Amino acid sequence: MAQLNITVETEILKDLFTQSGKDKAFAKLMESILNQVLQAQASEQIGAGYYERNADRQAYRNGTRDRSMKTRIGTLTLSVPRLRNGAFSTELFARYQRSEQALVLSMMEMVIQGVSTRKVSAITEELCGTEFSKSTVSALCAKLDPAVDAFLNRPLEKRYPFVIVDALYTKVREDGCVHSVGLLLATGVNEEGYREILGTHIADTETEDSWSVLFQNLKDRGLKDVRLVVSDAHSGLVNAIKKHFKGTSWQRCQTHFSRNILDKCPKSQQADLKQELRSLYEASNMETARRLLRSILEIFGEKAPKAMEILEEGFEDAMQILFLPLPLRRRLRTSNSIERLNQEIRRRERVIRIFPNRESLQRLVGALLMDTNEGWLTGKRYLSPESIREALTPVEEAQSAGYSKGSEEAA
Repeated sequence: MAQLNITVETEILKDLFTQSGKDKAFAKLMESILNQVLQAQASEQIGAGYYERNADRQAYRNGTRDRSMKTRIGTLTLSVPRLRNGAFSTELFARYQRSEQALVLSMMEMVIQGVSTRKVSAITEELCGTEFSKSTVSALCAKLDPAVDAFLNRPLEKRYPFVIVDALYTKVREDGCVHSVGLLLATGVNEEGYREILGTHIADTETEDSWSVLFQNLKDRGLKDVRLVVSDAHSGLVNAIKKHFKGTSWQRCQTHFSRNILDKCPKSQQADLKQELRSLYEASNMETARRLLRSILEIFGEKAPKAMEILEEGFEDAMQILFLPLPLRRRLRTSNSIERLNQEIRRRERVIRIFPNRESLQRLVGALLMDTNEGWLTGKRYLSPESIREALTPVEEAQSAGYSKGSEEAA
């Protein structure tokens, strides 16, 4: 659907600006918008609008049926169109409710296992609209878990030349104790320029072995011919990248790299050094970057010797991006894109605080990743496919392979 014109009732608009009616108005507004979306989808599938004569008409309307959608702003009553041939379909409920359902499930499990508060119990009952039991949770899990598992273990049939990885930590209750666990995430950019969620793994610690589990899973599902991996410089992660992606360039995240450098720099020099690093990252080629590096080392060598040691040691890895076409560099020089995804996970995690088990964590994160992936694939391209093709030409690949090999030998 290319364009959708939404109308809003005047009464709803008035209530939105009054304190007493604001909460109900938000629910009514969402209900109105979604009902209009459903009607527009019906017109699109029929090939004609209400009372429209059209030779391309595929079906005829046959009234509507009410369906409830439970959300965090209340229970919405939607009028789902019915067609005489029974062919009307919509992904609206499935796409909207996956992450909502996973959030509710996590909170319900907390109540059942006796680790929640009265407030959590009240919220879950309000969200679900009814009392719940272990059998209710099991029934909901049976519907959601297979979809999440299928998504996280789907074959990776496309080529993903660029892979970005990162980790975040959250808390899970196990054997009566609260443990901190790592959620390892991998995203990729396919040859058409769209981002995708590639996979995730829950581990006790962020070690070479735990990252190897994720990388091996990605390779078993079809990931190959990776051109560049972007990440921070965690030793276990870097070792796993070298082990599983031999011949692949590693781009050290420039944002993390700058933090590492500035942490060892006296505060009086941080502003000036930060500006110099920004100029370094904007260098047009490696020759210019090395010239700027020498200048920075000369200026700050005595003022911030420890910071300069980190800069000189990590320079080559942080500037691998210069061997890619200019249009690709800004997007791939950091792992900031996956940091935004981490923020979305954190936003939902704050509601739970402590997950009742690992399955609950996997369910909530998996449902969110499914929704995010669909949004990425149906949204704007992340990178230009023309620039990607340019980066993957044999000449470029040979130059990069030679550079990477030379760097490894020098190290």
